[in-house]
Amino acid sequence: MGVSGRNKTNGDHNMKLFRLCPFWQTATNSSSSSSTQNLNHSHKGSSNSVRHVAVNSSGLKSTTVSSVARSLLPAPRRLRLDPANNLYFPYEPGKQVRSAIRLKNRSKSHVAFKFQTTAPKSCYMRPPGGILAPGESLIATVFKFVEQPENNAKQMDQKSNVKFKIVSLKVKGGIEYVPELFDEQKDQVTVERILRVVFLDAEHPCPAMEKLKLQLAEAEAALEARKKPPPDTGPRVVGEGLVIDEWKERREKYLARQHVEAAE
Repeated sequence: MGVSGRNKTNGDHNMKLFRLCPFWQTATNSSSSSSTQNLNHSHKGSSNSVRHVAVNSSGLKSTTVSSVARSLLPAPRRLRLDPANNLYFPYEPGKQVRSAIRLKNRSKSHVAFKFQTTAPKSCYMRPPGGILAPGESLIATVFKFVEQPENNAKQMDQKSNVKFKIVSLKVKGGIEYVPELFDEQKDQVTVERILRVVFLDAEHPCPAMEKLKLQLAEAEAALEARKKPPPDTGPRVVGEGLVIDEWKERREKYLARQHVEAAE
């Protein structure tokens, strides 16, 4: 009984002490919770930093991959060609024949173009080069001499080794075309297309031949239009002949009047 009484007395004493100092437990709990929060915050901070590094590394990696991919991709074409892959010629051995191709600037800047061929002695282009404004188009004429086939072979059934290449270069508006533009900026030159020669039977009409005739007629009309002098929009000047004729007319009227007065 004495021991249990002492324990009870100690318990009552502790309860009174707890009631007098309730903040002790709160401070203890708050300190432990703040420690836990600091630990969690530091853990989150480290995870965020790791995630940030991972994102940066992945972003750097994706940027590097995309730049390498862009370097491997072909340069975007600035011109739209019609026909797109071939140059059609009528098959007439021993004669010089013509083909035509339309070039249109599909970009938003001025573009210089130039024709190249593997047979410069037997082929030439008109015009051989030029500059197209955004959206501008023209039809170029290509001339080629058709050689006689060997052993009476049909050249139309064979592939021609002659090829044509069209290259382009982005230029500033207002400059004059010179072939040296492509030598000065070789790293900016784009190969638009390599065209192969296809012969058509001139005696048997086909859609490709009909289209070629229309393009050649349009090219001739455009050439004739360029040959004509530009219209004179300045003030009109009276020619010397008109002035002399008017002076002669007035002189004749004056002499006739003088003759009438003398007769009277």
